[in-house]
Amino acid sequence: EQIDELRELAGSRHAPADVVLRARLVLWAAEGRRRKDIAELAGVAPNTVDRAKVRYLAGGIAQLASRKPGRGRALSRCRGYRRLAVRQTPIPPTT
Repeated sequence: EQIDELRELAGSRHAPADVVLRARLVLWAAEGRRRKDIAELAGVAPNTVDRAKVRYLAGGIAQLASRKPGRGRALSRCRGYRRLAVRQTPIPPTT
């Protein structure tokens, strides 16, 4: 029953890409593929395959889809943007 759910998640076009990847890794492992072959097929490091399997064993499909809070880069304007904005600010004419 969970294999069917994994297949559905692995083929999903609406789930986040990292969740789909983890589902594929676990599904391929369940099919009996070797760790090295799975990593090569997915284009990831072998330890990524191990981490996905550990996550799945720890909490099933729900654990594959969970994300830690606070991930991602903080939104801020880069220095280059500020420089560009200063350069494009019109200079008032001198009289």
